[in-house]
Amino acid sequence: MLTEREFDLWADRYDKSVALSESENAYPFAGYKNVLNAVYRAVRESGARRVLDVGFGTGVLTQRLYLDGCMICGVDFSQEMLQIARTKMPQAELLQWDFSKGLPPALNTRSFDVIVSTYAIHHLNDGEKEALLTQLCARLAPGGKVLLGDIAFQDRAALECCRAQSGADWDDEESYMVFEELKQAFPAAAFTPISHCAGVVVIPKE
Repeated sequence: MLTEREFDLWADRYDKSVALSESENAYPFAGYKNVLNAVYRAVRESGARRVLDVGFGTGVLTQRLYLDGCMICGVDFSQEMLQIARTKMPQAELLQWDFSKGLPPALNTRSFDVIVSTYAIHHLNDGEKEALLTQLCARLAPGGKVLLGDIAFQDRAALECCRAQSGADWDDEESYMVFEELKQAFPAAAFTPISHCAGVVVIPKE
């Protein structure tokens, strides 16, 4: 996982880096806007009011929900990204926290209609992912769901195909969701592929 300083250094050029990768339909951000749009539509269609965003970055997705009147709580590792997001969402509750350690203690008794995370949890290893997702599911209100939009693959073969195609661009330090493996821990989960290297995972509260 990148250090806080590395995230801070990337903050001012993050959106431009994403746009370039997406415009070329290239790993890692091919389908980025469609992923965010799919998560956004799912939140709006659910009627959710209380939204937690884990790894909100510069607030690209969360700002749209904030402007729609959702009550936004967010957690992110980078102070610089938090400051950028805060200018877009001055009334949102934005917390600086290393979510590889789970959620901050301040959220331990809170509940949310929807919890979203977009292009963030690939910085966690598989064990950290499972632990975090288990904690997120416990923070859902009845009928709630976790929505994950990220670099993700249906199965290990699809991941390996993308790795081979990406060559030197592939980032071995990141750990991407493989849905067939994730589903073993979260049997109710569903996956919608969006591009050759991204999709949306939905985990409902059981």
